Amino acid sequence: MKLIRTNQLSKEQKLQIFEIWNNEYPAKIGYKDISEFEAYLEKLADQHHILALDSAQSVKGWFFDFIREEDRWFAIILDSSLQGKGIGSKILDLAKSINTVLNAWVTDHNTDLKKNGEPYLSPLQFYVKNGFEVLTEVRVETDILSAVKIRWTKD
Repeated sequence: MKLIRTNQLSKEQKLQIFEIWNNEYPAKIGYKDISEFEAYLEKLADQHHILALDSAQSVKGWFFDFIREEDRWFAIILDSSLQGKGIGSKILDLAKSINTVLNAWVTDHNTDLKKNGEPYLSPLQFYVKNGFEVLTEVRVETDILSAVKIRWTKD
């Protein structure tokens, strides 16, 4: 698996990320089509991407950070075939070498379902293991998302 940094995604990379997003995240935060996904990306300022590419140069993992409310936020998603193999930690290590602060919303329950009907398992312990602080008093609660804020700050 090769990790690359980029500030621009190709149409093919966006399509591959769109597929991973819809397959791996809870179904209720999925996108109906690629144009809806692209519209989401276009609203985010100062984007940077880290892609995990297989030997065929296909995207199997994606990290991106951006500015929201004057702070650096991120999201990361891996194809299920990569989960539990240390790739996500390597991606976060690379992201942490570039940034001084990273924030995210993380599901802290196992009640959501993926598109295939399997449970979406909370990645909260993954982030704790990777040095993130859980801000238990800061939550987002909407019809499609119930999550806690996490934050990593460079020492």
